[in-house]
Amino acid sequence: MFLNRFPRLRRVLLVGGVGFVAFALFMIADGWVAFGKGAVGERAERMHQSKQWHDGVFENPQPMWNDMVGAVLSLSSTSSVVSPTEIPVDVVKTDPALFSTPPSSGLRVTWFGHSTQLIEIDGLRVLTDPVFGERASPYTWVGPKRWYAPPLALADVPAVDVVLISHDHHDHLQYETMAQLTQWPVTFVVPLGVGAHLEYWGVPRERIVELDWWDKTTVKGKSGTDIEFVCTPSRHASGRQVLDQMSTLWASWAVIGPQHRAWFSGDTGLFPGLKDIGDKLGPFDVTMIEAGQYGANWPDWHLGPEQAVTAHQMVRGKVMMPVHWGLWVLAAHGWTEPVERVVVAAKANNVVVAVPRPGESVEPTTVTEVKQWWPALPWLTAEQAPIKATGMGTPAR
Repeated sequence: MFLNRFPRLRRVLLVGGVGFVAFALFMIADGWVAFGKGAVGERAERMHQSKQWHDGVFENPQPMWNDMVGAVLSLSSTSSVVSPTEIPVDVVKTDPALFSTPPSSGLRVTWFGHSTQLIEIDGLRVLTDPVFGERASPYTWVGPKRWYAPPLALADVPAVDVVLISHDHHDHLQYETMAQLTQWPVTFVVPLGVGAHLEYWGVPRERIVELDWWDKTTVKGKSGTDIEFVCTPSRHASGRQVLDQMSTLWASWAVIGPQHRAWFSGDTGLFPGLKDIGDKLGPFDVTMIEAGQYGANWPDWHLGPEQAVTAHQMVRGKVMMPVHWGLWVLAAHGWTEPVERVVVAAKANNVVVAVPRPGESVEPTTVTEVKQWWPALPWLTAEQAPIKATGMGTPAR
């Protein structure tokens, strides 16, 4: 054999191979619990009956295009302002006492960064995609690291009625955080299949409500108010490790109270079905729409700033609050670019935007103008770095 002629090379390859296998086994073992668990039994049967389930996985009505090689290469040319390395993010330390007084308008949103926010709506408290740990990763020692500590410690978050999950990616469903929430006396409202992760981590089955697109459930808050949660479509993906891709559903959410309506996009690309959401359930007093973490090589996975404004209009929102930015490096754009471009697009389309600092609360129905708190840094305009979704002419199933 060729390698028999080069014993030193053979030894190097052998040691390298053993090392690689050992490292792979370590990574699997270290992330095993955080990876979660797949659905079985009755839960799996219900998933398989979904209109979104095809050939063993969930699918979007509009396939997502991406150039993963180009996306990876783009990370090597990130700008110096991709993260706030010199100028820290202006964070508000949320005062827990704030929540002892209900919002005067009946609707208040407190943004804790990325897609984690506390929605107080008509007497009910909803915590979305709670991530209070250090990394967007199944590991505590590697992966995207947050730029600032949570503005409010998880232990100081006021009693909530519902924990609302959009999908099972690690930057939206973090094991480190969920392990602390398992004993909270709350209802967990999640898309199909995600309940398997929660139950595996210790959330009692009776506290989990799993919904398909257009399914709905009603939750009665401690104040006695009935709030309806409607699982609405999104265009995205799921998966917590290599072998479970697209095996749970992803969703956006409409939260409908007797006086107010809110819509949380979760993660989504632009797609025609957003108009259906607006037609059936709008108008919404506030939309919390992901506007950051995007790239031209993967335009269907996330909206990007201009399409976030378009999505807001399609679902018939009144006030738009951009989220999913300002906490981690998950894309190659500058960290202030999403909000800068949202403000420009919103002004051009007469859209009212609320941009709280991390930890800050806003009552959307009282917002009239944007107050800039982020630093003036270089950023690429929509003309310089356009994000344009594919498949906008493809009808939903």
